[in-house]
Amino acid sequence: MKFAVIFMSEYDKMICVSMIGASLFLGGFMGPGVEQFWWLGPIYLFIKVLVWLFVLIWMRATLPRIRYDRLMALGWKIMLPLALLNLTLTAVGIVALGG
Repeated sequence: MKFAVIFMSEYDKMICVSMIGASLFLGGFMGPGVEQFWWLGPIYLFIKVLVWLFVLIWMRATLPRIRYDRLMALGWKIMLPLALLNLTLTAVGIVALGG
């Protein structure tokens, strides 16, 4: 029973992430015809959440798990230097363009 609760909480998390992702990146409840028919908004949001869930479950099922030490190495050795380079280039670009 403990495992079932943990497993269900993981899927609850995926639903919450899907709702946030659909709202931020896919336009939320907006879609064609929402101005005329208000009830289309929740249907569009539900469809977008289902699409997001499908992608999340698909990625989880097909990609192998990343070991923790490799994930930390990726973060510290690759992603942090890239982020600092991006920050530096953005700052130089803003100063150079007078923005």
